[in-house]
Amino acid sequence: MSATIYDTPEHELLRDQVARFLAREVEPHAAAWEETGMVPRDVLRRMGQAGLMGIAFEGEYGGADADALTNLVFAEALSQSTFAGFIITVLVHTDMAGPHLHHAGTPAQKAKYLLRVTAGELITAVGISEPGAGSDVAGMRTTARRDGDDWVINGTKMFITNGVHGDLYFVAAKTGTARHDMSMFIVEKGTPGFTVGRALKKTGWLSSDTAELVFDNVRIPADNLLGEEGKGFYSVMKNFQTERVALGAMAIGHCTQALKLTLDYVRQRQAFGAPLWDQQTIRQRLSMLDAKVRAARQFMYHCAWSVTQGHDIVQEVSMLKALTGELVNEVVQTCQQFHGGMGFIRETAIERLWRDARVLAIGGGATEVMLEEVAKRY
Repeated sequence: MSATIYDTPEHELLRDQVARFLAREVEPHAAAWEETGMVPRDVLRRMGQAGLMGIAFEGEYGGADADALTNLVFAEALSQSTFAGFIITVLVHTDMAGPHLHHAGTPAQKAKYLLRVTAGELITAVGISEPGAGSDVAGMRTTARRDGDDWVINGTKMFITNGVHGDLYFVAAKTGTARHDMSMFIVEKGTPGFTVGRALKKTGWLSSDTAELVFDNVRIPADNLLGEEGKGFYSVMKNFQTERVALGAMAIGHCTQALKLTLDYVRQRQAFGAPLWDQQTIRQRLSMLDAKVRAARQFMYHCAWSVTQGHDIVQEVSMLKALTGELVNEVVQTCQQFHGGMGFIRETAIERLWRDARVLAIGGGATEVMLEEVAKRY
């Protein structure tokens, strides 16, 4: 990965640490995880022991108090793996679910859970999407009603990463009649009435587990309310900014690896008596794609830097999510095309990247929704 104007020596050390972890713990084994449909828990615990399962969290709870730029460096470094199921398993924990506890948890909630979250002992998931409400968060139907000293949750969540093998779930539910009146709750695995409806079979991200979650009169203590009652919608919207930057990093990582694999391949692959690289159209298309990726990467880092400056960048992050979600599909599909028949063989990294890239234009906010978020802020 080339340097950016925002880099520090600490960023380079973090990139090196993540690269070593990937080379030692992930790349030699992750093909087997694709078959089993999950990342082994001992690998995630070793990530926690290495200090890589919550660097943005407070130091007193095992984090490193990392700012948005450093957190982006981590997400992009992690995304140099070609196994996106592993990447998303971690990023959901560190950037999409865990931050709800980090931002809104009470001291008692953090003391109970957060040290074990950063240690990789408790794997987290966030329950927002539903069968009829994905990008339209306010359209959810899951409800939570107060009953004495408890809350009782009823409803169904869909497309929940880490849903099958997670331990700690941060669940959004309607707590009033107004469209945006919802709250967040902490639900532990094993709570009576809380079940995995089914594990979902996906086209890509095969080594991550994805589930439908069912809440049937799930009774939890009132202390499991996460943040303010009725303010959950705004917590979700705030956390989407972190999530979308992380997904942008994942997309840029896929682009970087696809271009690297393809440049190596076309220089070696002979066709009509010469390497494919000698074909002008191939050289030029790869060059243009690389230019687009480098430009998007610099924009991504600018977004993270803007967060560190306290700027409101909902519009820019929405642009980033839309841009990178579409770009990764353009890059990976073109690179797959240049691999010819080998690009369609399941054992190849480029074929895996092609399958895994598709969801990046959908998950975390579909491109069309992101562009509407951009347009209404002009």
